[in-house]
Amino acid sequence: MTFHVSVGDHAQFTKTVGEYDVLGFAGITGDLAPNHVDEHMMRDTPYGGRIAHGALVVGYMSTTSTMICQNAEAKAKGPQDEIPVSLGYDRIRFLKGVRIGDTLTVHYTIAEVDPEQRRSRSEIRVTNQDGDTVAVAQHILKWVKKA
Repeated sequence: MTFHVSVGDHAQFTKTVGEYDVLGFAGITGDLAPNHVDEHMMRDTPYGGRIAHGALVVGYMSTTSTMICQNAEAKAKGPQDEIPVSLGYDRIRFLKGVRIGDTLTVHYTIAEVDPEQRRSRSEIRVTNQDGDTVAVAQHILKWVKKA
């Protein structure tokens, strides 16, 4: 049975985290914790300054999920009767602080496909400009029938 994605399919997204990204995210979510908005307080911590919200990094992970879905749609032949939806992210870990000015690359790889359940599971790894892994997660997509 064919499926929309295959084990090994990969998407990658690179973004430099800017001042606006962190402050905009803080404003949208209301998460004004000092570790995100107070440079003075964070200067004397092991991070050396403010760090980005973990949830912002998860948002970048979501971008690669969208890219995988777009790639699957592009390689499909003819109209599709299913659409992908996210069932969520598991085992999210933030391994290193992300500073304003860091350039992140999100690597999203399909690790498992379950055609009967109409699901796929992906491994996600986020690295910074130095090649350090700053976050990891697993993501589950489900393909659901269109009405």
